[in-house]
Order: sequence, then structure tokens, then C-alpha cells
Amino acid sequence: MKYPIIFLPKEQWEGTIVPISYTTEEYYDIAVERNTYGFTVEMKKKRFAEPVTHTPEEYDFPDRLYEKHWENARAWGIVQEKKLMAAIETAPEEWSNRLRITELWVDQCLRGQGIGHSFMELAKERARQEKRRAVILETQSCNVNAIGFYLHEGFTLIGFDSCCYRNNDLERKEVRVELGWFL
Repeated sequence: MKYPIIFLPKEQWEGTIVPISYTTEEYYDIAVERNTYGFTVEMKKKRFAEPVTHTPEEYDFPDRLYEKHWENARAWGIVQEKKLMAAIETAPEEWSNRLRITELWVDQCLRGQGIGHSFMELAKERARQEKRRAVILETQSCNVNAIGFYLHEGFTLIGFDSCCYRNNDLERKEVRVELGWFL
């Protein structure tokens, strides 16, 4: 790879904003219906009437490396001229023996070059070394490209949270989707 992935020490990179942004024309519509037997959940790809863009500026708390709540997090990235161009951060979930990918971002100018795949291989190898049982991550139901990438990397749907970001996530078409890869 022509862009070396380096370890990003906490002392130097803590608090660095991960400028995750994307535009999408599609979303996964998640419908939950309660019936006499329990619940029926359907997750179906649909199109927005107009493209939707999400940027860090719209959130009160944009994603940052080495957030306090991610104990024992570790981050790697690609840095060019002291500027972060791509990053992955992982944190162990000790109670469930899983490794969570807390951040994954590749700058638009570097996409399509295998960097995301290299990051995923790094996370999977860390999980093997740490003897974890799974690698897990979160994305949003409207981040269709990310979901497609994760599925291509061998991840599968393991759950969702219909009120993680706001109480009207279902209506906003921005539901937290959990994906996992099992060792």
C-alpha cells in the first residue's frame, strides 16, 4: 500500500475530530410491528426523495479519537503532512469479549484504494490476537455505502437501536445498525 498505516498515540491524537461525512440517496427503512406473537421487523432498502448529506457539524458531539468512554481504545491511521487522512479506532468490550470498531473513516480523496479493507483486516487481526469472539461496529441505516462495505467485509446484521440518536430515529431514517463479524 502506498499509504502506510501508523499507530496514532493517544497522547498526540486524543480529541481529534474524525470528520465523517457522507451523502446518500438510499436508506434502509426499518419497520417494527408488534403482533400477537411478538414483533416483526423488516429492514428494506428504499430511496430518499432527494439526496441526504450528514456532516460532523450537524451533531452536538462529533466523533473524536480516544473518547473517554472507550476504555483501552487504540487508533491507527494515515497521516499526510501532519493531517489525518484516514483512521480506525478499536476498543475492547471486556464484558462480552468482543472488539468494537469505534471509528472508521477514509478521506474522500483516498477511497477506493483498499484502505478501508486494510483497516478491517487490522481490526480482525487484533481480535484474533486478543482472542475475542467477534468484531462489532455501529453505523446508520441511511449510510447505505458503509453497510454495503461492511457486508462485503463479512459482517452481518446483529441488531439495531431505534432511539439511539434521537427519539424519532425511525421517522428520520437514521437508525443505529449494529453489524458483527465472528471469529
